[in-house]
Amino acid sequence: MKVVCIAASTAALWAAAPLAQAKGCLTGAAVGGAAGHVAGHHALLGAAAGCAVGHHAAAKKAKTEAQTEHTTSKAAAAVPASK
Repeated sequence: MKVVCIAASTAALWAAAPLAQAKGCLTGAAVGGAAGHVAGHHALLGAAAGCAVGHHAAAKKAKTEAQTEHTTSKAAAAVPASK
């Protein structure tokens, strides 16, 4: 019964993955849930914390990439075209 429940939960998570709006949340929740389970059967608490950390890391990465892209495009516009 436990195997069926785990399989059903896994299938539901994979089906809902495209619906997730928060980038990094699913990965963080999976890692946090596993860590919470190992640390003392606190999988839900670990999943919630992992989701928050994963979302924060993804947002920070996106911000850094946007700044890098903006700086690169600004520098390219400042260089005069060669003839």
